[in-house]
Amino acid sequence: MTHIHFNQVLVFSPITHTQMTWADPGDRQGADFTTPGYWQGLARTLERGRFDGVFFADTLALPADSQASAADTMTFGSYFPRLDPFALIPYMASVTEHLGFGVTLSTAGTPPFLAVRRLGTLDNLTGGRVAWNVVTSHVRNDFEALGLTQPDHDTRYDQAEDYMEICYRLWDAFPRDALVVDRENGVYIDPARVGKVDFDGKYLKCHAYPVVMNSLQGRPLIFQAGQSGRGLSFAATHADAIYGLQPRVGAMAKFVEAADAAGQAAGKADRPKVFFGLQPIIGGTEAEARAKRSALAERVPLKTALSRFGAMIGADLDNRDLDQPLADVTTNASQGILSAMLDVFEGRVPSIREAALHWGTSYGMPQLVGTPELVATQIETFWRESRCYGFNISPTVNPTSVEDFVDGVVPILQKRGLMRSDYERKTFRDNLYA
Repeated sequence: MTHIHFNQVLVFSPITHTQMTWADPGDRQGADFTTPGYWQGLARTLERGRFDGVFFADTLALPADSQASAADTMTFGSYFPRLDPFALIPYMASVTEHLGFGVTLSTAGTPPFLAVRRLGTLDNLTGGRVAWNVVTSHVRNDFEALGLTQPDHDTRYDQAEDYMEICYRLWDAFPRDALVVDRENGVYIDPARVGKVDFDGKYLKCHAYPVVMNSLQGRPLIFQAGQSGRGLSFAATHADAIYGLQPRVGAMAKFVEAADAAGQAAGKADRPKVFFGLQPIIGGTEAEARAKRSALAERVPLKTALSRFGAMIGADLDNRDLDQPLADVTTNASQGILSAMLDVFEGRVPSIREAALHWGTSYGMPQLVGTPELVATQIETFWRESRCYGFNISPTVNPTSVEDFVDGVVPILQKRGLMRSDYERKTFRDNLYA
């Protein structure tokens, strides 16, 4: 691990993680998020900043537990509308050569055969620059939208084991060298090198030949954000990179230790590559950065903060006493996120109101508020003390927050020898592992 790796988190919607950023006079994403040129501009900036990739977070359905919360989600543009990020990747890839693209696809509702086909198509078109963020859909609304019953937490991961096994078999069955293109003998594909998958698992079945060959990087990279014991075990078994959401550096270090142990239990030879979310808020002075942070927090409506936070932890918060301790809330959804939020307030159990408003601004990530020099130093401290592999950077007002980081923080990290000055390879896999 010779330098820090970075991915940029984005959402194909009017905002990314901070609520109401579309209302900021300097924001363009709210108005331009359906315009390919906007996303292509971000891609160029991130490649100029030598980021490993873009990480598109996504869920399927409108996350609302009542008609009122649905109306609030629409009114405040809280990840709504939300478009399919698969459609964005060809546009962004066409103006870049090295930047990778992580896209979220749920194991709920999409058969593994179709997942391999969709991901493999993009991976081939981009020259091996695609990663798959594997999610099991912890939000109940996703299952209701698809006409499915939401399984309990551990069953979702048990089903996902079948899912991943089918994907591995499909990838292994169609290696790139099966494509021979022998004009003289009239052979395009060597059928002896293409296998058929016959799988009958406890939850899923597949009997088919794969229809997409491997890309230049083999198969897509796999990202996973399992936070709990069961989820972390799944991530350590399957993922090339694990996305952790932890509020403080001490909690990050503990998570890395847990990921290392989970990787060893899964028989992995290498340490898991753990990335943590960070949200830089950068100003020319510390006072300017703090003013930006205050403006972001003051703009967040309590209604939409409650709706979004409740959807993420799998709890209807609309009719709760908002001064009730968060520790009293039980969930069948993202147990790791609930646990991380309880750790945010450093020894004090927050109320539901406090936790929701914090989530509405930061999505539970540490906020690095200050000048480029101060933010760079904070990042170095987080990296060294947690022993993580890198960070997923969450923007606020776009595209200015991305530009502030690339033009202000990246050169400082490069000067300190903590970040690459150029790309080492072409594919997402090779750059991530470099």
